[in-house]
Amino acid sequence: MREVVVTGIGLVSSVGEGVEAHMAALTSGATPRTDLESFAPYPVHSIAGLNYDTQIAKKSDQRQMEPWQKLGCYSAGLALEAAQAKEDAALKSAMHLVVAAGGGERDYAVDGQILTGLRNAENSGVYLNERLMSDLRPTLFLAQLSNLLAGNISIVHGVTGASRTFMGEESSGVDAIRVAQARIASGQNDIFLVGGSYNAERPDALLIYEMGGFLWKKPFTSVWDRPAQGGGMILGSGGCFLVLESREHADKRGVKPLAAITGISSERSRREPGSVAKALREAAVQLGAKPDVIISGATGVKGTTDEEQSALRDIASGAKVHATADLLGHTVEAQAPSSVALAAALIAKGDAGEALVTSVGHWRGEGAIRLTKAS
Repeated sequence: MREVVVTGIGLVSSVGEGVEAHMAALTSGATPRTDLESFAPYPVHSIAGLNYDTQIAKKSDQRQMEPWQKLGCYSAGLALEAAQAKEDAALKSAMHLVVAAGGGERDYAVDGQILTGLRNAENSGVYLNERLMSDLRPTLFLAQLSNLLAGNISIVHGVTGASRTFMGEESSGVDAIRVAQARIASGQNDIFLVGGSYNAERPDALLIYEMGGFLWKKPFTSVWDRPAQGGGMILGSGGCFLVLESREHADKRGVKPLAAITGISSERSRREPGSVAKALREAAVQLGAKPDVIISGATGVKGTTDEEQSALRDIASGAKVHATADLLGHTVEAQAPSSVALAAALIAKGDAGEALVTSVGHWRGEGAIRLTKAS
């Protein structure tokens, strides 16, 4: 099996853009930038100001993208630059793409018109079908199509190898990395661009999570402290893409690896009491993990976060634990890629010899990713 290495990171969030900004925020332990007013009582980690022109040159491209697509396209460009691949058209034509995406963003104007008209419609079913047929743009099913991000990355950045899009919230991010890593390790492909993005500044997203009882309604508190106060997530806007390639391929290009991804576990338990802790402990054994740093994607939701914290103490009691959501909020599909980016950056800086990334979904999916120094 070939060694799979991270050679490029593109990361944007409420912290700002780039690895250095996020490393500085991670080590400082400062309270993240949080918007407490726009969606009160729900705090949100809103995206820092970005100059989209630097990665998405055409205004026409920007106009046809929803915010989550622009975040993804922007961070993908940063990753390509970091991997010294941005200007290599031949390399990008052979580069494969895997995207973790949600269902996109709703058209609030159309939603409002349909809901208002339904009140007085003589036949609500007929009215609804007529409106859905005539009021939606061709690219919408009341939300942007999930695979539009992959399409926009291909168009804007010229990454024209095979692409696939995974849906499934936090687990989609884990599986996107898992598939890319497995295909490179087995020799099927040499290089991948993989990641995801999320726009948290959306009333429809907040509504969905609040209906499940998953949101935090108080000022920022660490994810580890929230369960004792009822628990809950603070969503964050952001995007993260990684360039993964075989060590041989990176050496041939003259690019220095940041870290190696040596194993990935992706499971889905029934979420019975104790199942999350059990899944994480088994994943650590399966991966042979002995980390000195753990990057946790814990959400702050009561129950799952408690179990994860308990399991992490058993996995590596002496390891330094960082919660990604305490830095940039919970970015759902972008959660696992962002955690891997932070882990790889710590290893590259020499602040960790081995790192374990954990990803526990708010209601489904448990993942673990082991990173080490490149050989």
